[in-house]
Amino acid sequence: MEKFTKFTGRIAPLPIDNVDTDQIIPARFLKTISKVGLGDQLFCDWRYDEQGNPNPDFILNKPEGKAAQVLLAGDNFGCGSSREHAPWALTQYGFRAVISTSFADIFRGNAVKNSLVPITVSRDAQEKLFKAVAENPAVTVTVDLAQQKLVLPDGSAVEFPIDEFAKHCLLDGVDELLPRDLLLGVELKESADEIPTHAVRPPLRIDPIPPSPRKKTWGSPTSEAAICVRRSIQRDRGLGPMASRSSALDPGRVSSRRRVPARAPVRSGARRSPRGCR
Repeated sequence: MEKFTKFTGRIAPLPIDNVDTDQIIPARFLKTISKVGLGDQLFCDWRYDEQGNPNPDFILNKPEGKAAQVLLAGDNFGCGSSREHAPWALTQYGFRAVISTSFADIFRGNAVKNSLVPITVSRDAQEKLFKAVAENPAVTVTVDLAQQKLVLPDGSAVEFPIDEFAKHCLLDGVDELLPRDLLLGVELKESADEIPTHAVRPPLRIDPIPPSPRKKTWGSPTSEAAICVRRSIQRDRGLGPMASRSSALDPGRVSSRRRVPARAPVRSGARRSPRGCR
């Protein structure tokens, strides 16, 4: 992207409010991903008739409109759907700035990313410009982006707002997609190949995964399962904490717990009794 410099250019008046992006560049031209040739489709439905012939009454088909670098539009310019092809078509035609009392937010963002300066002025300044270009189509204005000033044909200057980061990118001719800290803190080289890789994107750091703590196994003497088994054996032998004091002092004494006798095995070929009968 080229650096945006101070310039003086002629004006193409378009006194129409609420010009949307579909009027700037119709949707049937959005299939392309290249900017080349989009200048010919700018305002296509107004610029040409149904047979494709130029409309002599449209401003871009007049001699004063063909050499214009500044588009003077009505209120709420660039409304409608979001499409980057709109500023592409405007810049490919030759416009470097658009003057209006208000812009759609999405169009404004797309414009500054494509070296097209959206200049917001008051309604009085807008009417003064329309009157001046109607009296003399050859009048010019000066756009000073560094000072954020628009010099009118009568010599008076009006200030216009613009995002500081977008202004920095336009003046230095760099893309907003680059990291912000690189654009503001690192001196850019003439070629993107000369920019150090570590300045563009820091290396990815992957910390090693710490080993998981060793889990207790079932055979460990300190595991909860081993403790439960030991306590169960002690209770069966009458030595556990639930056994009486006398059983603990006399290991030979049988525990008071009632033992369930084991069921006798069934001989092979023997007939089983019905369930519930002994």
